[in-house]
Amino acid sequence: MQPRRRGRPGHDQDAVLAAAVRLFNAHGYDATSMFDVAESLGITKSTLYHHVSSKEQLLEMAVDRALDGLFEAARTLDEPDAITRLEQLIRRSVLILADRLEFVTLLLRVHGNTEVEQHALSRRREFDRIVTDLVKQAQSEGGVRADVDPATAARLIFGMVNSLIEWYRPDRGNLETIADTVAALAFDGLRTK
Repeated sequence: MQPRRRGRPGHDQDAVLAAAVRLFNAHGYDATSMFDVAESLGITKSTLYHHVSSKEQLLEMAVDRALDGLFEAARTLDEPDAITRLEQLIRRSVLILADRLEFVTLLLRVHGNTEVEQHALSRRREFDRIVTDLVKQAQSEGGVRADVDPATAARLIFGMVNSLIEWYRPDRGNLETIADTVAALAFDGLRTK
């Protein structure tokens, strides 16, 4: 990623990125131009290019913001057993999704049409492997049923987490309660009896 550029008064790179992500989510990445982003901010394209070098850079920054949060959550798991670390990761992922809702929404809509999108999908697969490995560890410790395929379980759990992009809004309930509900639904079905 390119170094952060200083912004012009009244605008900074984060404001440009937020405007671009809103437009990408509303109209699609391909259908959004740099002119559209500049116009939404009330600035010229030349001012926009003071903040970022390209539309691709905006996409990369956006999907990295979503993915970096997930990888940070996985890196900082601190529970002694795998099932509890997995549950901790699920809860943290719900909180990250809510905090970075527009970025995660965009991430979940990329299809690999560009090099940036392919890189994002590669990072998503890497995260899936982390979750799958946690499920495997929990199985070997006896915390997850042995008859559950780890990769399928990982995808289904995160399918549930990712579904929040379709309905979650900050005014729709306590986020901790939502995280608890996702974890309860996932783990009551996975735990050994």
